[in-house]
Amino acid sequence: MKNPLIIRDLGTRDYEPIWREMEAFTRGRDADTADELWFVEHPPVFTQGVGGRTEHVIDPHDIPVIRTNRGGQVTYHGPGQIVVYVLFDIRRRKLNVRQLVSHLEQAVIGLLGEYGVAAVARADAPGVYVNGDKIAALGLRVSRGCSYHGLALNVDGDLKPFDWINPCGYQGLKVTRMRDLGIADSRDTVREKLARILARQMGYTVVR
Repeated sequence: MKNPLIIRDLGTRDYEPIWREMEAFTRGRDADTADELWFVEHPPVFTQGVGGRTEHVIDPHDIPVIRTNRGGQVTYHGPGQIVVYVLFDIRRRKLNVRQLVSHLEQAVIGLLGEYGVAAVARADAPGVYVNGDKIAALGLRVSRGCSYHGLALNVDGDLKPFDWINPCGYQGLKVTRMRDLGIADSRDTVREKLARILARQMGYTVVR
């Protein structure tokens, strides 16, 4: 099978144990290990990237703030948001980090396009935007040529916690969600579509 991609739906899981599982998977993989795509939802949590600045966390209220090892600044994860972790051997796929980021952005743009929503990426700020509002955030880590962490797509969750931070380090940045764009599909349907688009775009053969 050429370029197999194992897709796992992990349900709702706490952030830190999944982060540690991604690290362990990446440490333990070898040249023959199939790439994996992990879909998960997290209970409310703010995560700070490696260079995350504390002033971008304005008031976390009672939501925990976890400093992690992905790139980027602070973001929010919570129910109603699809988090996609990309455990890819990008060296084997002959990709650099910027190319992987572009693949992820274009997959979300393609997904929204299927719903008739025009979205764009920005060269100066990774992620996907609709009318200037951010709908998907990205943050990656690469170790020994293999990626983990990934992207978060706002589907139908509460956006209020984004008001308590400077999302991705940008003061005043507005965020949006698929529901507010008139998209009523369930998160299960959105996950299926996003997985299909990303796999096709990157030339993977899906293994459930």
